[in-house]
Amino acid sequence: MTDATQIPSSGAARPAGKSIITTDDRTKKRNAAEKRFRMYGIAAILAGIACLVVLLGSILLNGVTAFQQTFIQVPVYLNPEAVDPNGNRDPEEMGSATTFTYKPIVVDAMAALVEERGIETEIDPGDMDALFSAAAVAQVRDRVLANPELVGETVTFNILASSRVDGYLKDRVTRDSVARDKNIDAGHLDIVDELRAEGDVVKRFNWDFIFGADASESRPEQAGMGVAMLGSFFMMLVVLGLSLPIGVAASIYLEEFAPQNRLTDIIEVNISNLAAVPSIVFGILGLAVFIQFMEFPQSAPLVGGLVLTLMTLPTIIISTRAALKSVPPSIRDAALGVGASKMQAVFHHVLPLAMPGILTGTIIGLAQALGETAPLLLIGMVGYIATNYPDGVASGFLDPNSAMPAQIYEWAKRADPAYYERAWGGIIILLVFLFAMNAIAILLRRKFERRW
Repeated sequence: MTDATQIPSSGAARPAGKSIITTDDRTKKRNAAEKRFRMYGIAAILAGIACLVVLLGSILLNGVTAFQQTFIQVPVYLNPEAVDPNGNRDPEEMGSATTFTYKPIVVDAMAALVEERGIETEIDPGDMDALFSAAAVAQVRDRVLANPELVGETVTFNILASSRVDGYLKDRVTRDSVARDKNIDAGHLDIVDELRAEGDVVKRFNWDFIFGADASESRPEQAGMGVAMLGSFFMMLVVLGLSLPIGVAASIYLEEFAPQNRLTDIIEVNISNLAAVPSIVFGILGLAVFIQFMEFPQSAPLVGGLVLTLMTLPTIIISTRAALKSVPPSIRDAALGVGASKMQAVFHHVLPLAMPGILTGTIIGLAQALGETAPLLLIGMVGYIATNYPDGVASGFLDPNSAMPAQIYEWAKRADPAYYERAWGGIIILLVFLFAMNAIAILLRRKFERRW
């Protein structure tokens, strides 16, 4: 006798439906369920891609026009009796002439251009100022003060068109909407059409939108992102200089040196909770601590950088600890086995291997901080109009300034539709920065991974 199970002979008949060649009903159901799950996954990916395409398409459709600006080529006679009555060609003396002195000169030049082109219009010559920006007068004045020898000559200026004229050429302003507009009427648009046919009204790439400064609500055509970009740059320097060393040092201690007890458990739980705290809470904390208690200057990039550092630290600590955990324990054991100290094992072996993950987490944290607006609302960086570049490095950190997301928010809430267009254009610039930072993270990760 034996306990072994009898194996049926090869000639024995198998039960019906139990063949390994023929798929039974249960297997067919599992295969069908797997196919459906794959289709659901593909559909989810396609839906996500479609949403992304719609989002990017909307941003590009509404924001690309901000990178073009309308200019009017106007020959302006710089009347010496108005701009330099003393005839000394001294910029200090000529500086006493304000923009109110130059405005009639530009208005007369515009009226003379319309008359020279033979354009028949019922618009009064004194109302020609609706065609050009309020910044055009300052543009003429600044050039005269920089080149006093131009006084008494007729100089062709490429002056900024008004926001309504610019919007008309970009199909943002229509003749129907002009009928309800107090700033411009259909007669001005007729002049624009004639001057455009003559080549006096042109659209060009707007470099001032990228490198220029913000402007008041009456001059949207002059507004740019340059100063706000510089404010974001100084804030990111503060965030990088503080969050990276503090976050990495805290992560190394918690992961490699700290004892596993109740205190470290509480610290780890609180770090995880801080990563989920709404960003506006950090703004309130920055307002209370850095501005009200420590009396740091309001709207300064230094304060914005400190607030964003508090917000970014939990993200960097969590990502750094994950990178340290990914290093195999055998690396530590091997280093300790050949006589290295604990610190030598961590800094000479574990940390270099974890560096790709640390850099990736840091750059992603910086990219997240770059796009934050809520903390900046509380410290006053939204209400400030950044019209001037800082004088130096110290003023770049301490003088009031704005930031790219705060500037976009400020433009989006202004009444003029031209600012709404610029808000979309600012989003494009911000996305370019974010894509660049993520690309740098990928490149650094690959570079360090090739070394090891």
